[in-house]
Amino acid sequence: MSKINNVLAGGIVLLSTPVFSNTVVNNYTSFSGYTGLLNTPNAETLEKGTVDFAYNNQLDLRGQQYIDGHNFVFSAGVFDGLEINGMIASSTMHDNLILEPDAEQTRDLSLNAKYQIPLIPKDWFNLAIGAKDIGGAANNYETYYIVGSKEWNDFRFSAGVAVSDRLTGQMDGAFAGIEWQPLDWLALQVEHDAEAANAGIRVTVPKEWIYDVGTLTFSGKLYSNTDYAEKDTFWGVNFSMPLFEQAKLNDPAEAAPTPILNNHKKREAAFKAHYQKQRELAQKPLEQAKQEVSERDAFSKSLTLQTRELKNALVDDGFEAVSVGFNRDPHIVVSFENYIFNRNDIDAIGVVLGRIAEHVDEPNAKYSVQLLNRGIPMLSVRGSVDNYREFINNSVTPDMDIRHGEMDPIGSVSWVGMPKANSPYFKPRLSVGPALEKRVATELGVLDYSLAAKVDLDLPMWYGAGLSVSAQSEITKTSDFEKGRPFARSAKKDGLTRATLYQTFALPYGVYNQTHIGFFREYDLDYTGFKNETTWLSENGRHQLGAEISYLEYEDYDTDRDYQTLSYRYNWVEKDVSFHATAGKFFYDDKGVQLESRFWFGDSYISVFVQDTTDAQKAGIAFSIPLTPRKDLPAIKYGQIKGNHAWRQSVSTLIGESHNNITLGKAQLLDTDISLNRTYLNQGRLSSSYIYANLARLREAYINYK
Repeated sequence: MSKINNVLAGGIVLLSTPVFSNTVVNNYTSFSGYTGLLNTPNAETLEKGTVDFAYNNQLDLRGQQYIDGHNFVFSAGVFDGLEINGMIASSTMHDNLILEPDAEQTRDLSLNAKYQIPLIPKDWFNLAIGAKDIGGAANNYETYYIVGSKEWNDFRFSAGVAVSDRLTGQMDGAFAGIEWQPLDWLALQVEHDAEAANAGIRVTVPKEWIYDVGTLTFSGKLYSNTDYAEKDTFWGVNFSMPLFEQAKLNDPAEAAPTPILNNHKKREAAFKAHYQKQRELAQKPLEQAKQEVSERDAFSKSLTLQTRELKNALVDDGFEAVSVGFNRDPHIVVSFENYIFNRNDIDAIGVVLGRIAEHVDEPNAKYSVQLLNRGIPMLSVRGSVDNYREFINNSVTPDMDIRHGEMDPIGSVSWVGMPKANSPYFKPRLSVGPALEKRVATELGVLDYSLAAKVDLDLPMWYGAGLSVSAQSEITKTSDFEKGRPFARSAKKDGLTRATLYQTFALPYGVYNQTHIGFFREYDLDYTGFKNETTWLSENGRHQLGAEISYLEYEDYDTDRDYQTLSYRYNWVEKDVSFHATAGKFFYDDKGVQLESRFWFGDSYISVFVQDTTDAQKAGIAFSIPLTPRKDLPAIKYGQIKGNHAWRQSVSTLIGESHNNITLGKAQLLDTDISLNRTYLNQGRLSSSYIYANLARLREAYINYK
């Protein structure tokens, strides 16, 4: 019996099997890189915030034949209905294609994208357009397609049309496919890819078997009648997971603990006289006036106790430079610095506001909260304590006044204990993480790298200023980064990479300025000089303008290096997307522009960028992820150890060229661990618009870390 008969026989058996669940048909990464069946796409895309890592051994050798090789695919749902894929196709892992130019091998890096058109009602069908191998130097797999899909019970039917120049004829004409998922963990797929019929199977490991971290799927291509394959069967594996879980206001969540209520109703009645003005008090009989004065004294003592407990709770949480005060309105004032929620300041603000609602129970009390950063007022939040408590307990949208910079003055404030308790100054802050130099999909190998352990020391010393020191020690590297090999100069060198004194100022009208002076190492060259950046942030945080200049002198040569750039960023907070543009003269004297779109998922992002600079046009993808817990360990008197809260890596390729030569240092600026955007402006997210768009995270942070 032929293989196709075996497949059909197995399908008949499964068709006769009772269906145990009528579930939504799962999405899988195809052997070609996009979401789909085996070789063909469907009209589905990865969910926003989901990433997928896939491998399969079906290599489409320059579009001419299918052989046993390696395909590595990284996919991400970056927007509602939009997925991007980066794919490495290689005959071997380590063969040197320069020394063997005539060998029948390939090593190709390609970028794919698919967009699901949103205007069609979901109960009709889904329609998507896509492109494969966009803009590369050697477009061996360039394909453009449109595809529609319709689900019915446990089936998904897909059909479309595509154009490509591949000799095999794959995806060059009309294509169609059927997916059948009789069980949650099992799917069968049959397709015609415009050249051949293919059939395969998908088996998914239950999530609970891998601790609900993600979804692991094994794939098998069991049959194909193509005339361009050395064998019929191929296999693959992929793992998908969400980058974050979006907090929602209507999520069922544990209510906040009962606030400290010391005879609330009795005190509310007794303190009613407190809200009358002094002149009204003078008009009353003497005995009554004495009684009201006595009640006000009791009120003051009670509020002092509540704010003292509030202050102690904030210090125990790990916040620094904590000041807590109140006046007779009553108005609660809290000022603090955040060194524990280093991934996102919004978590710190959420915990502080939750603590106020937990500990303060005076009727009609107001609050003002000031977030400081190395003594600089960065953001203030003002509102009603009762209103915010209702937000925590019942998800009622809170009324808050959020502003940049320093909060409005509050009169007649009595401070609890010494202001700025738990000083942040002269406490060493160590950030530990990896430093990686890599070459991806070159003629020398699929991946060459030099990996080092990097330590960044930050020592805040006074208002807006401190010492920043970075050092690294190489851990491992591939042979091509060894001395005398092609990438040796770019290998990570042991020793000091940065040592600077920095000073930051908050200027009027939302302008910030920071200067680093000291030692810088770029690759294997040492410099001394300065870097200065100036940033303006609009009141709502949507617009950000920046200017960066630097002047450096070689330590070993009588020459210098300088650069000057201007930048603009727009933050579309409702969709978690930010757009960036940087233009000018860059570090290695190349001039031009870089455009980037960042798609945010919690504290991570995936970006797509293009560069048009002197002698090179490049396109690529990048990601930034936190390598530290959402809440770091608080500092002790000897300092603090934490991880890198925004570790970024990127991969790019030349566009508009007939070759894909390695080009280094294009559109590059000096990278410092302490910077305006990274350290002070919460990666561009320290704004009222960002907080209003993420109110649920305020509440969720307090509930999780109370």
